[in-house]
Amino acid sequence: MSTPELATWRTEVRRWLAATVAAPAATGGPRDLAVFRNLSDADERTLLDNVRAYRRARYDAGYGALTLPVEQGGAGLPALFAAAFADEERAFAVPPSTELISVTTGLVGPALAMFGTPALRERFVGPLLRTDLLACQLFSEPGAGSDLAALSCRAVRDTGDTGDTGDGWVADGQKVWSSGARFADYGLLLARTDPDVPKHAGITAFLVPMGAAGIEIRPIRQMSGGTSFNEVFLTGVRIPDSLRVGAVGNGWRVANATLSFERTASGSVTRRKGGTFDDVLELARSLGRAGDPVVRQQLADLHIRTVLRAATAGRVARAAAAGMPPGPAASVGKLVASDVLTRTGELAVDLLGGRAAADTGEGFAWTEHLLGAPGYRLAGGTDQIQRNIIGERVLGLPAEPRADKDLPWSGLSRS
Repeated sequence: MSTPELATWRTEVRRWLAATVAAPAATGGPRDLAVFRNLSDADERTLLDNVRAYRRARYDAGYGALTLPVEQGGAGLPALFAAAFADEERAFAVPPSTELISVTTGLVGPALAMFGTPALRERFVGPLLRTDLLACQLFSEPGAGSDLAALSCRAVRDTGDTGDTGDGWVADGQKVWSSGARFADYGLLLARTDPDVPKHAGITAFLVPMGAAGIEIRPIRQMSGGTSFNEVFLTGVRIPDSLRVGAVGNGWRVANATLSFERTASGSVTRRKGGTFDDVLELARSLGRAGDPVVRQQLADLHIRTVLRAATAGRVARAAAAGMPPGPAASVGKLVASDVLTRTGELAVDLLGGRAAADTGEGFAWTEHLLGAPGYRLAGGTDQIQRNIIGERVLGLPAEPRADKDLPWSGLSRS
């Protein structure tokens, strides 16, 4: 398929948005500066219903999964087109997205398209990209966060009632920080299937129905007030082998690809998360602080970092357009994005002073940003993990000592 001319394509996108979305984005009303929203379950369902209706229309119009190859259910366009589409969306009242939508369409859907069997791709990729089905990640554990390969959730061959090894698996364990798990239809699960090999080699990925017997989901209350994260407990959960994603023992490869998608999305500028430099500048002006020399210096620093973030995201997008995998460049983008998000909230609260703690108006909106931003430095791999990746794979620095790299996981877990 030939690549369309970008300017003409953008005109077509604007025409479609004008016909599909009710009205241009409103300029008044309370400002949404939250990184993670504080919503009731009923409000969360309403938000999901609205954004899913829009995403289905977008997918049917050919604007879903813009950068995914055509044979995998996407439009096969360079990443520049995805950035352009997001830019056009900002002029319209597009329903706000959620972490669960992003995980479904940007992480799990592409992972299944890349690693799933033909039957899995046929059954799930289209419905996931269209948001007919929603999927969460079941990766992190209480004892395996930054060191994800140390996970202890187990999946063993299902012997069934006969005692014979059947065509399936039984999973037991606990997962944590799973965004949107309460509303997901499926979860992309990483489980240890061979404890007698080095930890990276004994992991397998599965697609698990979240309504399966033996799954319990508990919301986690964040300090920002929201409960978008969840703990997920698996007790004797039976998974058919047909829902295995990739080869047995190949789960670490699936995880790495999925996390690369996540870091690329986190570092991009296609979706607003929390407040921005423009919001802080407007705040400084409204408080009469924009002429203060120190404040001007702080604003200049934040502006420069914001521009650098956009430039970094552009480099990652151009690499993707050239067919290069995200790799370490995605870690650079994610690290810069987390830094800008944190500094944005800190400067806003410095300007507000004690008003940031008042449960009214602009001040309290910024506290939602400030309290949510630290979570962004953990999602998709901590800042420290990103720096390790950059140091070892980009700068060629000596690798961090890993005494457990080649040892069987079973021996490590008992030490």
